[in-house]
Amino acid sequence: MSPAGDFICLDAALQAGADAVYFGLKGSNMRAGAKNFEPADMKKIVRKCSKFGAKAYLTLNTIYYEGEEKLLERQIKAAKSAGVSAVIAWDLGAISLANKTGIPVHLSTQASVANSEALALYARNYGIRRFVLARECSLESIAQIKKALLKKLGKSAAKEISIEVFAHGAMCVSVSGRCFLSQFSCGKSANRGECMQPCRREYILSDARGGEPAFRIGSGYVMSPKDLCTLGFLEKLIDAGADSLKIEGRNRNAEYVFNVTSAYVKARDFYVENRKSPGFDSAFTALKSSLMAKLEGSFNRGFSNGFFMGRPMGDWTSGGNAATSKKCILGHVLNFYSRLSVAEISIDDNSVSLGEEIQIEGETTGFVRMKVESMQQDGKPILLAKKGMKVAVKTAVKLRRGDRIFKFVGAKQS
Repeated sequence: MSPAGDFICLDAALQAGADAVYFGLKGSNMRAGAKNFEPADMKKIVRKCSKFGAKAYLTLNTIYYEGEEKLLERQIKAAKSAGVSAVIAWDLGAISLANKTGIPVHLSTQASVANSEALALYARNYGIRRFVLARECSLESIAQIKKALLKKLGKSAAKEISIEVFAHGAMCVSVSGRCFLSQFSCGKSANRGECMQPCRREYILSDARGGEPAFRIGSGYVMSPKDLCTLGFLEKLIDAGADSLKIEGRNRNAEYVFNVTSAYVKARDFYVENRKSPGFDSAFTALKSSLMAKLEGSFNRGFSNGFFMGRPMGDWTSGGNAATSKKCILGHVLNFYSRLSVAEISIDDNSVSLGEEIQIEGETTGFVRMKVESMQQDGKPILLAKKGMKVAVKTAVKLRRGDRIFKFVGAKQS
């Protein structure tokens, strides 16, 4: 399950092999800072997902106040009409309206469900069949919840329940769905998707009587957790009973979405297909090691096991972006010649060599990642294109005038 903050990220998630994507509408989700979509975009989103055999889920996981019922009802009905597979919600008003409309509900992690009794209550009373567990759940608790459901719901009903967990991405210092710091300090509620992340900042503690600051809390930002990364123990997460692995990141860019999604898809597929094969352990360890190097190249605050192995007391605070590569502007597309399958590009900054990997992004083109296999200037082959040059590049994908082109400094070539 991959995040989509805009159409380019949606395209990146689908190309990377996501089985499902989740997206938000402007003004009605927990990532107000993302570009998000208009209700009219939902049919296009569903069509794109369908082409890749993926499902589309609409996030309605914020608190709704009095007077917002009509807007919420219109959005839910539009989602149903567009063919959205389910909505992700936790506000009981949103759940009730979705039930009336006849669209399935996935319970958001904002509901903080962390035990089988709460899960069974939502299942019996509201017909919910998928639950995004509270992020504070451990591997052991996931297995215990799955086992307890057999007794509480019966074997047949328990089989219909699927457990979804966050497998990668940003973590919050607060218990899921219970943070009020941004509301009090900035007037922007984290529970309305407007979090200003005051927990991620450096703070100076000073003496109330005046004088020089007493402490500067910076290098280990005490309230800024490292990012969750479960790739190293993915098989344990699956074996514990996780049915869906969710990647956080609707505020992040297409490069992050593509790299993270593709890494988890490759690891998941290798595990499922080869776990009974001779030499699996060493091969899987090697694969995870190579995939971790790719994850480290995208934006991250350092990696943590989260709460899956217990409380991360000694492995928590982050000092900011720890990515091993940097996304840089390279240029833009001037023209595309369909008959030749050649793009004329302007090198606006940096330089690119034959064999390097580049990334193209455009509102219509979507997300394209490719190696420069052929490059010419004035009809003559060249090995290096520098800033200020206009060059022709062979491409199997249709590009469009104005598409933006990027490269990665410090990235390992795939």
